[in-house]
Amino acid sequence: MGNDMAPEETELKAPARRKPDSATRGAEESEPKDPAARGRITIREVAVRAGVSTATASRALSGNHPVPAATRARVLRAARELDYVANAHARALVGGGRKMAAVVVRQVTSPFYAQVAEGVEAEAADRGWLCVVGATGGDPQREMDFVRLMREEGARLVILVGGVVEDDAYRSRVAQYAQALDASGARLVLCGRPSPDPGIPALVVEFDNEAGARAITGHLLSAGHRRIVFLGGLPGNTALDARVAGYRAALAEHGLPPEAARVVNCGLGRPAGLRAMTELLEETREFTAVFAGDDMVAAGALRAIATAGLRVPDDISVVGYNDIPLAEDFDPPLTTVRTPAEELGRAAVRIALRDPERGVGGRHVLGTHIVVRRSVAPPVTPPRGPS
Repeated sequence: MGNDMAPEETELKAPARRKPDSATRGAEESEPKDPAARGRITIREVAVRAGVSTATASRALSGNHPVPAATRARVLRAARELDYVANAHARALVGGGRKMAAVVVRQVTSPFYAQVAEGVEAEAADRGWLCVVGATGGDPQREMDFVRLMREEGARLVILVGGVVEDDAYRSRVAQYAQALDASGARLVLCGRPSPDPGIPALVVEFDNEAGARAITGHLLSAGHRRIVFLGGLPGNTALDARVAGYRAALAEHGLPPEAARVVNCGLGRPAGLRAMTELLEETREFTAVFAGDDMVAAGALRAIATAGLRVPDDISVVGYNDIPLAEDFDPPLTTVRTPAEELGRAAVRIALRDPERGVGGRHVLGTHIVVRRSVAPPVTPPRGPS
């Protein structure tokens, strides 16, 4: 990333809130009537919304004092409507918050996510920051719950890592939390995924999944393969959809018709790859190469191929995506797309702290490249279709 990656830091601080008094009430009449539209919400605003005193609102939110159930429900509803953060640590956000970066991944056991988290932790540690890691299991709601928790704890960077299956509700939540974090002087970073809305105040740091997939598919085509299966699709997943698009584009660029593409939607992980590859081999042998959606899917596919008594690459060629550390130890060593996972994590922290403009649409793309090992060979049968 050149000079854009220089290890400098920009303090992220929220603007000071003006205290209303008799001299400013008239001016305040022109401000948005919805308190949530003005930035950080106070407990007094929650109390006003609920129609109770500030003391009653405080007791209802703390849960440590007797408050009538109906009153507590009214206060909690008002707090939700205003997106009020009740944790005491979060009040430090007005002065800049804690020097803490929170990284949210699908699973901590994934080599790719572990590398990204390691990059975030290393860059944060270099700056004297703390790093907190949370796993979601791929559940968008758990992801958003963790975002809220980290906001309550005063994290100044919240980094969401990897592709995700998006829907309208998820897009709405991401926009809501991006706005809330920004209003508090914190920042949302989308790492390895696009923004669901280019208008929200979220920084995007990613690599070009489509270009990487197009390149690795082109590598198989250059070796003579025409019957290539994409193993690991997951419709709606931002990263995998981009890889499928790159796979289809490469086939088209080599003159193959759309029906030449075959996508097996099995999701990610070694068990998914093993199961899907086993089923595919039982169904047909009318393919000569497999493009696995990531290296762990490739690991499962390699096991299934070996169990079927076939050899890689003599009988079937296999390629992956990400170049996890174990890829060179697979049997045979895996040809794959190297994504700069650790650098992705480092860049997410570095760019977020260097960029003085916390406005909308910030996007930084890191490059990928093919690592050629020993899992690809020319097909044993002559290729079908255009050469």
